[in-house]
Amino acid sequence: MEILIALAILGMVVVAFLSALATGSQAIIVADARTTAESLSRSELEYIKNSAYDDTNNPPQYSLDPAIDIPDGYNVEMEALRLDPGNDGIEDDEGIQKITVEVYRQDGPTPSPQDTLILSASEYKVNR
Repeated sequence: MEILIALAILGMVVVAFLSALATGSQAIIVADARTTAESLSRSELEYIKNSAYDDTNNPPQYSLDPAIDIPDGYNVEMEALRLDPGNDGIEDDEGIQKITVEVYRQDGPTPSPQDTLILSASEYKVNR
């Protein structure tokens, strides 16, 4: 009888240990995805901030950095908006634009609208 109780306790300990390993493994995967997304967004924002200021197109057109190797399973999107800090209603942005970079992780083998948004980062580009 004591052997059965000891085996039951040992079984519960093993299950708890394996559950902790699985949770830890999942946490590492999530942390890795977030770190990759942060690195990608930071690099793209710096590239766009260092690009020539687009004061002709509406919305402004900036390209993503061709030198950045985007890992498989990730998708990077960028949006630039003209701002009107003077609220004068004129379409000029008075030298300030909002740049948003979004990093998605693909849920399947091909990019789709259901991809998971990992990180969205915004900064302002100023015409200096």
